Amino acid sequence: MKLAHINLVARDAEALAAFYVDVLRCEHLREPRALSGERVSRGNGIANSQIYSIWLKFPELDRPFLEIHEHKVTYDRDQPRVNEPGFAHLSFQLKDISGILSQIIQAGGAQIGEITDLGTEEKPLLIAYARDPEGNILELEQT
Repeated sequence: MKLAHINLVARDAEALAAFYVDVLRCEHLREPRALSGERVSRGNGIANSQIYSIWLKFPELDRPFLEIHEHKVTYDRDQPRVNEPGFAHLSFQLKDISGILSQIIQAGGAQIGEITDLGTEEKPLLIAYARDPEGNILELEQT
C-alpha cells in the first residue's frame, strides 16, 4: 500500500492552487476537471455533487500529489488549530524558512508562532507553522 494523494477542499480552488504553485513550487499534474454525475455522487455520498478538481505535483516528488477540490456546495467551519484531533497539517522541507514564510504572508497566508530550532547545535532543525490563504496549516522545516 502507498499514499496516493492528499485532498484539500477549497473555497476558491484556482486561487489556492496558485498559492501552492507560486509559493511552494508545486506544479500542475494535469488539466483541471469538473466532476459530477451519478457515479461521483454515489462515490462521495453527496447528492448532486459537483466538484472542480485541480491536481498538483509536490516539488521533487511524483506521489503523493495534492488534490484541490472546490465543491459547488460547501459548509464553512472554523480555522483548524494545530492541536485539534484529525488531519492537522502539510509539512514541507525547504532551504530558506524565513524566505518562504515571508512569501506565504505576502500571498495572503499567516504565520503561527515563531521560527524555532528543535535540533541541536551540530544539527539545527528550524520549524515554523503557517496558514495558507484559506487557513490550512503548513509546517515548514529547514535542516
